Amino acid sequence: MSEQPRKENRGQLFVISAPSGAGKTSLVRALMERSNTVGVAISHTTRAKRPEETDGIDYHFVPEVEFNALVDRGEFLESATVFEHLYGTSASAVNLILHQGKHLILEIDWQGAAQVRQKLPGTQSIFIFPPSLGALRDRLENRAQDDVETVDKRMSAAFEELSHWHEFDYLIVNDQFDTALAQLQAVVAGEGADYHRNRQFRALGHLIEDLLPQ
Repeated sequence: MSEQPRKENRGQLFVISAPSGAGKTSLVRALMERSNTVGVAISHTTRAKRPEETDGIDYHFVPEVEFNALVDRGEFLESATVFEHLYGTSASAVNLILHQGKHLILEIDWQGAAQVRQKLPGTQSIFIFPPSLGALRDRLENRAQDDVETVDKRMSAAFEELSHWHEFDYLIVNDQFDTALAQLQAVVAGEGADYHRNRQFRALGHLIEDLLPQ
């Protein structure tokens, strides 16, 4: 009897978004350290490399002309302008990881998340809330990466990012880091029903009202 071909074991794609300073990058890094079944596609960006960053590990840092050439060739799954810089995710890098059977997490803003959901309807999306606007500003100031003017711009942009929370499948509040990490792990493991938007909406109603005052 001939052996039947094995069904492709394709990984699940997740997009994770949050206002700058909410801690999504720290959460994803901690998740990666604890799991060998999750990959991250390294994004391209035109912004300058920070001293603590490494090209090819944190981002692919490229000049704008090169970035635009990649756009013209259709090589990005998604791309967006964030804080006056361009960011994009390579479609080939995404497909490579998913075809290896690994889950993939993309750290992108709401614009990129919308593009990915449109192109790949099976994508699952996660939104990370800060516990308060005060905590968000404290985190931005304490990480000492930006001057006061830039922190103010990031706080202003946070309202735009937060206003799109309802477009995401899962909602997590990064108040206690270990708790938020455990919830993120549950979602990626397919055990995150308690954190689905439909269940979280009532529980997070007051927080959402505080974060998005009318």
